[in-house]
Amino acid sequence: QHKDAYQVILDGVKGGAKEKRLAAQFIPKFFKHFPELADSAINAQLDLCEDEDVSIRRQAIKELPQFATGDNLPRVADILTQLLQSDDSAEFNLVNNALLSIFKMDAKGTLGGLFSQILQGEDIVRERAIKFLSTKLKTLPEEVMTKEVEEFILTESKKVLEDVTGEEFVLFMKILSGLKSLQTVSGRQQLVELVAEQADLEQTFNPSDTDCVDRLLQCTRQAVPLFSKNVHSTKFVTYFCEHVLPNLSSLTTLVEGLDIQLEVLKLLAEMSSFCGDMEKLESNLKKLFDKLLEYMPLPPEEAENGENAGSEEPKLQFSYVECLLYSFHQLGRKLPDFLTAKLNAEKLKDFKIRLQYFARGLQVSIRQLRLALQGKTGEALKTEENKIKVVALKITNNINVLIKDLFHIPPSYKSTVTLSWKPVQKADASQKRASEDTTSSSPPKKASAGPKRDARQIYNPPSGKYSSNLGSFSYEQRGGFRGGRGRGWGGRGNRSRGRIY
Repeated sequence: QHKDAYQVILDGVKGGAKEKRLAAQFIPKFFKHFPELADSAINAQLDLCEDEDVSIRRQAIKELPQFATGDNLPRVADILTQLLQSDDSAEFNLVNNALLSIFKMDAKGTLGGLFSQILQGEDIVRERAIKFLSTKLKTLPEEVMTKEVEEFILTESKKVLEDVTGEEFVLFMKILSGLKSLQTVSGRQQLVELVAEQADLEQTFNPSDTDCVDRLLQCTRQAVPLFSKNVHSTKFVTYFCEHVLPNLSSLTTLVEGLDIQLEVLKLLAEMSSFCGDMEKLESNLKKLFDKLLEYMPLPPEEAENGENAGSEEPKLQFSYVECLLYSFHQLGRKLPDFLTAKLNAEKLKDFKIRLQYFARGLQVSIRQLRLALQGKTGEALKTEENKIKVVALKITNNINVLIKDLFHIPPSYKSTVTLSWKPVQKADASQKRASEDTTSSSPPKKASAGPKRDARQIYNPPSGKYSSNLGSFSYEQRGGFRGGRGRGWGGRGNRSRGRIY
């Protein structure tokens, strides 16, 4: 009936600033009355969303949700997703609010628009759409985030994960691990399988390929918080024992200041607690044992007068040994007769000598650290030097407990310790998840020399070395996966450009 009048309003978008402002208000207001002009109306509003006048753009964007009816909703979601590329903060906030309001009308339809742009849109749109999902989904109420909606997110995310950068992968893991339906044991298991697929655990490991190393570590870092007594880390632990440990000294990384070997050993230690039944347990335990021996030196030979016979005192790598000894202790529980039945007597004797020598050096270090920290509380413990000493004391105490276990006849695997870089927690599976936010994203500092010993010390113990990296390294900024979308590991091929409303 008033079709001609509505057409005049639509034509207002070609007029001056006043006409455009009126059009921005009236096109959405009467939109539902003229279904036959729906396409023309949406296109007219889009023209206003791209106007040079920022106030007209903001008005037009604010009204966009009114067009999100029926079949038009995915299209409006697609448009709003593209508008996330705005650099005007007020405009950007309006787009976010508009997306959230149509989310509450039809979550699946809105997600369809978002994922369409993530898969096909420009890089800046893709980046902001992923960020939108990672920050806003958790704010939506349960009646919006139904099981069906969560399943849709998982299905679409799997398509995106076929080709992502490292940073995008981390964000998608954050999105998926926050879904209620994936909080169950089977949900966590699904997530671990997704990560294992990204890590490509079937491939041959190349320690000199920084991309290969970074991808494995980044994926493992995402998997660690998912492991529990019901969700096993066996596949990852096996891969680390078989492929990574033998190549430990050849590992390379582009992350400046990162002790890559220590990072690998920390991840292995964290995963070893949740390892299930392993096919080649004895062979992998042997690889772990051999690597441990590399860091457990024999005592230097002594001359007749009791002085060192010219050979230099070995340095004790306490941080490395904590990780290796802990991993060996965890896996050793599954094959308790490894040291007594699987090693020959000579090898066992050699190991006991190394343990004894290490334990002596350890006792001296523990005494010196306790003395240095005695009476210090509050602010005094927060200085960089004392923080390192506190962690060093945790490391040395942990090693001490584990060595005592192995000195038992037969060796025992009953003691439990909390790894030095982990917060002290109850042994409750639900509390064993290391929060992504607790990882330190600052590059680790170089390892500092341990406390100096007294030259007249009766035991002739070695000096110690701790890593001064007090947190775990965060890999969120590194490289890319699966062709890497042009940032890190190769390009993603041609992507469409320009407006595809």
